[in-house]
Amino acid sequence: MDESSATKLLFSSLALDPQILRAIEETGYTEPTPIQAQAIPHVIAGRDLMAMAQTGTGKTAAFTLPMLQRLLPHASTSASPARHPIRALVLAPTRELAIQVHESVVTYSKHVPLRTTVVYGGTDIKAQKPALMNGVEILVATPGRLLDHVESRNLQLNQVQILILDEADRMLDMGFMPDLKRILALLPKQRQTLLFSATFSEDIKKLAQDFLVDPVTVETARRNAAGENIKQSVCMVEQHDKFHALVELIRARGVKQVLIFTRTKLSAAHVTKQLERSGIAADAIHGDKTQQERLKALEAFKAGTILALVATDVAARGLDIDQLPLVINFELPTHAEDYVHRIGRTGRAGASGEAVSLIDGTEERKLVEIEKLLNRQFPREPAVTTSSASGASYHKPLKPTPPRSHGNHHKPAPADDWLSKPYEPSISVKPIEEKPAAPAPNKPQKQVAALFRKTIVQ
Repeated sequence: MDESSATKLLFSSLALDPQILRAIEETGYTEPTPIQAQAIPHVIAGRDLMAMAQTGTGKTAAFTLPMLQRLLPHASTSASPARHPIRALVLAPTRELAIQVHESVVTYSKHVPLRTTVVYGGTDIKAQKPALMNGVEILVATPGRLLDHVESRNLQLNQVQILILDEADRMLDMGFMPDLKRILALLPKQRQTLLFSATFSEDIKKLAQDFLVDPVTVETARRNAAGENIKQSVCMVEQHDKFHALVELIRARGVKQVLIFTRTKLSAAHVTKQLERSGIAADAIHGDKTQQERLKALEAFKAGTILALVATDVAARGLDIDQLPLVINFELPTHAEDYVHRIGRTGRAGASGEAVSLIDGTEERKLVEIEKLLNRQFPREPAVTTSSASGASYHKPLKPTPPRSHGNHHKPAPADDWLSKPYEPSISVKPIEEKPAAPAPNKPQKQVAALFRKTIVQ
């Protein structure tokens, strides 16, 4: 089935139950996306699956809808928890993605008697226990919190029939492997396993074979492709000019929403603080924030209360924001594949978007890796125009500047210079001259030695 014919299909032709079709219709959708059209029949048929598609193309519904269809024979209106064992387990790498998947399951299962809940870290585990004890057929979870509930004996996984790994490349990353192996050991060997992601490296594909049985591979875009409806560019700036360029870029674009990615939690916190100082309403999402703080920041961003949301890669997957116009990479990600997920927060569901990366000389190697991954070279942005204190305009260079001289009169800018300087384009800041320290009193050696001996005797 090619993509051109897939887009002409209707959901009603995909062997889905009328009650599921009713829920789909209420969302306003009638035609499946290519990934949905190709994946749903294989999942309904019970096949293991590796599915890859660009972000924002409907991967969540591609596994949620056929999962519900396969579980319908077990649907029950009984109040007994024993009639509602966990039959489908969806694992997600981040809290935000887990919440989004659960919301999708709730939306499409509203007319069928199947129960669902979500568990993730950062919140009180006791608050999640009642829903599990009452019984659920579909459980969405992050791996760490799932194992917490297993150890607390709040759930059993011995009746799971369907295992789904969302953003499977990250789930199969070595950082998740210990938890994942523990979870797999608790599941029945006879089950259906589905892997969905926007990116699959060759190593991940080989590793996935250990978890799948005769899988079908569905790929609706070339490997690791980024959305074609996203305008991508880079702006070369010196590291200590990055924050200045960020503010000018936001103001020049005139957008009402911008998602900014940093590589570390510390950078996210500092960028947020400096944006606020510059008069740009901002908040941050990163690993040191509680789940309540992260949700509050996300809701404020969606509601337009804040203009800028600064995030680490914890938000590169799972954030679904309607019509997000601009994504800025303040710092490039450690892994080239994460670039695809970052910029995939814009240009979703057929909309257009823009992604700009601010690159300094230290990140050129990362930029080359991303361009190699995507098999393309990014256009370089025109110079960033700024106003000086005198009113004249000047241009920041768009090529990496040669290393500064380390002579007696010039010192290299510290690596984190942008973290400590507030954005003040109209103020000329002069370096503070340090006064030389007063010389220590020059006591004769004999007096010092005598004082030392006197102290020891006392």
